[in-house]
Amino acid sequence: MIERGDHRVVALGGGHGLYASLSALRRVTRRLTAVVTVADDGGSSGRLRRELGVLPPGDLRMALAALCGDDEWGRTWSRVVQHRFRSQGELHEHAVGNLLIVALWELLGEGEAGATRPEATVAGLDWVGRLLGAQGRVLPMASVPLDIVADVQGADPARPDEVVQVRGQVACAKTPGKVLGVSLVPPDPPACPEALAAIEEADWVVFGPGSWFTSVLVHLKVPELAEALINTRARRIVALNLAPQPGETDGFSPQAHLEVLQAHAPDLRVDVVLADQGVVEDPDALDKAVRMLGGRLMLADVAAGDGTPRHDPARLAQAFAQIFTD
Repeated sequence: MIERGDHRVVALGGGHGLYASLSALRRVTRRLTAVVTVADDGGSSGRLRRELGVLPPGDLRMALAALCGDDEWGRTWSRVVQHRFRSQGELHEHAVGNLLIVALWELLGEGEAGATRPEATVAGLDWVGRLLGAQGRVLPMASVPLDIVADVQGADPARPDEVVQVRGQVACAKTPGKVLGVSLVPPDPPACPEALAAIEEADWVVFGPGSWFTSVLVHLKVPELAEALINTRARRIVALNLAPQPGETDGFSPQAHLEVLQAHAPDLRVDVVLADQGVVEDPDALDKAVRMLGGRLMLADVAAGDGTPRHDPARLAQAFAQIFTD
């Protein structure tokens, strides 16, 4: 049984990867903040973003669901906010939590025109967190919706050396070829002030796991956020994925993930890189890449035992607890 401590931890990412890290970290610390990407343009989030001009709520919703408690209240509300409607009409595939978050943004922002005000955005997420009994806080990484632009090589098999740009998170994830790098539109978005404050006050900052280019590295493309992450006194952990992600990191070794991290943020120092010992084929090469970032490598058994490339929350929590103690 892990005893929850008082380390101030900030976890960055989005989607299922951030859900995994938060599900583990909430077992380890009482002072947890998620800083979440706001570039989703597909599904329910994309529809609400286009129709109402709000931040895409889906990744924020997933983070809140991950922070729900293990009691009946927490388990019930986690299921409710993740529930998607099934119909032949406009509600089809909308997630209940997305609608709840956007409703609070509109109410607190006094209508559609104020729905994307930073103070309304953060207050709405805090209200949902209180309803869910969330064991931590969820914040957006930026105060405005973002578009991801990816440089992709070999998108057309007939021209394997050609590099093209694709725009939008869905397009970045689905376009065949090799992603060389990502940027944001707008290129200098305002970072969420509360997120900057959380990073400044943190003891630990956790990057990953998750979609490497579209959920993890994009945080380093928000200039204010990147500056905060580079200058914070917090120690930094990179939790590596268990497998390459089709369409984004096909063929990437664990050390290749670190190489593109360094390319996107050359001044970022890393203290610990956490990887599953069962998926690292060349520990020496990975250790060398970790040392290039100024850190140490920790190999642990953090994968689920069913053979799928998913992190086991209890095992991942144990690994985080050991890192914090060391």
